[in-house]
Amino acid sequence: MDALVHLLQLLVLLLTLPLHLMALLGYWQPLCKSYFPYLMAVLAEKTNHMMESKKRELFSQIKELKGPSGKVALLELGCGTGANFQFYPAGCRVTCLDPNPHFEKFLKKSMAQNKHLQYERFVVAAGEDMRELADGSMDVVVCTLVLCSVQSPERVLQEVRRVLRPGGVLFFLEHVAEPRGSWAFMWQRALEPTWKHIGDGCLLTRETWRDLEKARFSEVQIERHPPPLKWLPVGPHIMGKAVK
Repeated sequence: MDALVHLLQLLVLLLTLPLHLMALLGYWQPLCKSYFPYLMAVLAEKTNHMMESKKRELFSQIKELKGPSGKVALLELGCGTGANFQFYPAGCRVTCLDPNPHFEKFLKKSMAQNKHLQYERFVVAAGEDMRELADGSMDVVVCTLVLCSVQSPERVLQEVRRVLRPGGVLFFLEHVAEPRGSWAFMWQRALEPTWKHIGDGCLLTRETWRDLEKARFSEVQIERHPPPLKWLPVGPHIMGKAVK
């Protein structure tokens, strides 16, 4: 099967050769950073419609994690356009973190539409290095469709544990690899070298549940769900929480 995967990767590369040449020459990444927020803004409404019940179920637990102030200090990691804001309970103090500064204007618009939240600030940084955030400063961290595209899921989860207070919770909703040995997994492997350019670093074959289980949280709860969009190579989703 490996030989077939390599052949398919080559065929896809040839079909998308201009994209790969632009990436090789350093032109694609700046272009992607500019257009990606607009693409996410278009997709957010569709995705929220399909995942609404799951997001409401997951984020309904946030209100139980209020700190001494009576509010929830919430960090959204890889916040994007703020598509999750509408699902957060009232009284959350939201800090947004994303390495792409082009998302900021979309975040301001989303916050203006969600007056039940208190917008703290937008931190332009990668999840692997959240030095601007103090140890134990967050009651909740939210991470949706982010760990597929970070450089090091292990380092990101270390940083999440650092910024969470004792008993704080990471809520996650991530797409993961199809079962190894399946035809769907083979296609994910074949498409991944091209898909990561289109999806701003998104990798299709991450087995993120393994990273969560190894990240030294005191408790990890994971549910597995089928992919919401059958026509995309994005695989099953995992949803749940990890307690510091």
